[in-house]
Amino acid sequence: MNDTAPNIIVIPAKVETPQEQEKKRHLRVAAYCRVSTDSEEQLSSYENQLAYYTEKIMKEPGWTMAGVFADEGITGTSTCKRKAFLRMIRQCRQGKIDMILAKSVSRFARNTVDTLNFTRELRGLGIPVIFEEQNINSIYPESEFLITLHGAFAQAESESTSSRVRWGKRQSMKSGRAIMQYKWLLGYEKGPDGKPAIVPEQAEIVRFIYDRYLAGDTLQGIKETLEAQRHLTAAGNTTWTTVNIRSILTNEKYCGDVLLQKTFIQDCISKKVIPNTGQLPKYLIQNHHEGIISRETFDAVQLEMARRRTQSSRTKKSAPTGRGKYSGKYVLSNLLFCGECGTAYRRCVWTQHGVKRPVWRCVSRLDYGKKFCTHSPTLDEEPLQQAILAAVNAAMADHDALARQLTAAMERELAPTLGESMSLADIDRALEELSGRFNSLLAEASANPEADYTERFRELSESTARLKEEKARLECVYRENQEVNQRLRTVSAALEHISAELTEWDEEIIHQLLEKVTVLSREKILVTFRDGREIEQYVAQPKRRKLA
Repeated sequence: MNDTAPNIIVIPAKVETPQEQEKKRHLRVAAYCRVSTDSEEQLSSYENQLAYYTEKIMKEPGWTMAGVFADEGITGTSTCKRKAFLRMIRQCRQGKIDMILAKSVSRFARNTVDTLNFTRELRGLGIPVIFEEQNINSIYPESEFLITLHGAFAQAESESTSSRVRWGKRQSMKSGRAIMQYKWLLGYEKGPDGKPAIVPEQAEIVRFIYDRYLAGDTLQGIKETLEAQRHLTAAGNTTWTTVNIRSILTNEKYCGDVLLQKTFIQDCISKKVIPNTGQLPKYLIQNHHEGIISRETFDAVQLEMARRRTQSSRTKKSAPTGRGKYSGKYVLSNLLFCGECGTAYRRCVWTQHGVKRPVWRCVSRLDYGKKFCTHSPTLDEEPLQQAILAAVNAAMADHDALARQLTAAMERELAPTLGESMSLADIDRALEELSGRFNSLLAEASANPEADYTERFRELSESTARLKEEKARLECVYRENQEVNQRLRTVSAALEHISAELTEWDEEIIHQLLEKVTVLSREKILVTFRDGREIEQYVAQPKRRKLA
């Protein structure tokens, strides 16, 4: 047993310095205020909130001003754009703030998730948020229920407001009212009457872009030409992008129409803008203003875009996506295909006896040898071009007869579809009538709940379904007819600018006239025109110098 007496050491209490006592007595208090619009009334409220919190914090003896953080004209449904709010949270994490004042939960955030996440984080840091209107102190765990409740009310109010705004905008779309963004719209400016007015210099650039695309130029080629000629974009820059040019080529406003609701906001919380691919109705206002290009030219460009997207000009080895890339450098890159395997041909340059000569070879043969394509021939460029010119000249032998043939074909396509008893307008009227009968029957059934209306409802539903199926089928037929008709018009327009015989290779004319050239053998090709006619043509073989 240890007989040593215990030694007791007294540790004195810590004596706080006057500076530490002063720091402890004074809480570093910050305030947060926000208004959601830039209206004069709201900005006045914003100024009042700033003045109120500044005076309140400065008058309290035990408080020290840590700053008034304010966001003006900023939505409360998301914190990502509220710079002052995020700066305040950052200073809380750095230990520079001891308490936060806010007018209400809705001023702090209109997103329930954000409200809970930030108040929980601040509670973990020992920082309370005082919501004055609701008299809630977030430092207490039991306050979370009330914060959640008021946050949900605030979010629901935002969602309700957003719903009313969306409804108002859609009613405006239905009535044909459209808002034009002139800042990014090349070729137009707001006229004295408030309607779009054409800017002549910019309109010429738009027409040039459409003409060159129909002539076979790529987006990159058009971009380089515009930059070389120092043309300005809608924003006043001399640097163009292919995305900008594509948007001009696909913008229906250039033919005088306006398509509304191309995109929509997914919800009022995330505010994510997504393309409208059928989730909501679209509203097309035709002849809304004067067009810079004709509707026929616009439709022709859309058809040409679709044609280029479907080009299978590469094998999977050189294009893993399985879809080829349109080339505007050589027109045959998009027209010449192998008759054996269906793959496109590619231009190569061979050197023989010190002499370079361009030839065309099947891409499958180039990438895989004879594994998939065994007999596809290699064709010299000059004889191939001469053979195609000969086919074109053969088709143009009787220019007047060909023009009459195209006109007759277009008239056939424009004529009503044979065998159809109802037009689209007839179907729409019938659907409207069925809808009225359905509503009347529904009212009758509500007034007589004991009667059995099942069979009558079934007949109306079946009739409506049949008409909708017929409408979808007719719309498909009409679209196909319009595409064929547009292709015929393209050929007819090209023929108007061509003499009776082509003597020199012209990439632009060939692009406008031909749909496809199929290599059948070393001596024979099949030339397919855009109007559907086909001509088999002999390819003369060049004489080769024998080796010594």
